[in-house]
Amino acid sequence: MRSKLKWLLPLLIVVGLIALYLWPTLNVPFEQLYSRVDPTIANALQSFRKANPPQSLQIAGANWDYVTIGQGQETILFLHGMTGAYDIWWQQIEALQGKYRIISVTYPPVQSLGELEKGVLAILEREGVQEFNVVGTSLGGYFAQYLMAQHPGRIRRAVLSNTFPPNDLIAEKNRTLGAILPYLPEWLVLSVFRSNFQQTIYPTSGDDELTLAFLNEIGYGRVSKAQLVGRYYCVIEKFIVPAPTIPVLIVESDNDPLVELTLREQLKAAYPTATVHTFSSAGHFPYLNRAQEYTRLLVNFLSKQP
Repeated sequence: MRSKLKWLLPLLIVVGLIALYLWPTLNVPFEQLYSRVDPTIANALQSFRKANPPQSLQIAGANWDYVTIGQGQETILFLHGMTGAYDIWWQQIEALQGKYRIISVTYPPVQSLGELEKGVLAILEREGVQEFNVVGTSLGGYFAQYLMAQHPGRIRRAVLSNTFPPNDLIAEKNRTLGAILPYLPEWLVLSVFRSNFQQTIYPTSGDDELTLAFLNEIGYGRVSKAQLVGRYYCVIEKFIVPAPTIPVLIVESDNDPLVELTLREQLKAAYPTATVHTFSSAGHFPYLNRAQEYTRLLVNFLSKQP
């Protein structure tokens, strides 16, 4: 009996640890996540998703989801941040689709800016787009700068929102988390992100219910751990900042909890001729919680001749 217990107990421990690691992420319905959001806004988001289901494109083994909307002569490429998806821009897309052709993507679980570049270029080729405007936020704004460096002749204007230039600060401050992130169970990673949404992102957004609801939807499994890990690797990848040869609009918030003042100042120093707009107390997601004002910025900037 004792000999059986010697191997049975370790086996039970291993099985328990495996079960804990593979514990599924809780699935929370849309109605519950958005219960505190203005019903008009929540219904608008659902209507947008229903009217604009994403297309898919396989690129180098990765599945890219994206939407293409509008019939304008100029194209806007929207690039979301680490905890985003193609429809996080839906309020701007609906406002701009009458004048512009719009492409908005969701990043698959790739782990380099070069892989992101390959995917975006394949989508642009599929859609017959040569020149384009780019609007990127956070990681998307960082990726936009990478595209500016690699393809300066293709980009007409660039909006760099709540973002940063190549730096050492982010990697240094997240060294421990970055090292262990790939090995943590998915449910734990997403739980940590949801906690950060509630404790940091929500209050700096002015307690905006839409911002919290959309991010919690991301944090309840709409984005996988593999996607978050890949996006983190992209955030800390270094490249040479492009020479400022095209019009740039920098959008920042004075209380951004994810892009501290040092990084905001470094970004403005990297693009000294850029137009700068600073939101007051808008947090990291002004395109969600200050949607109308943010859209007006885009309209005014993109309508200028490059």
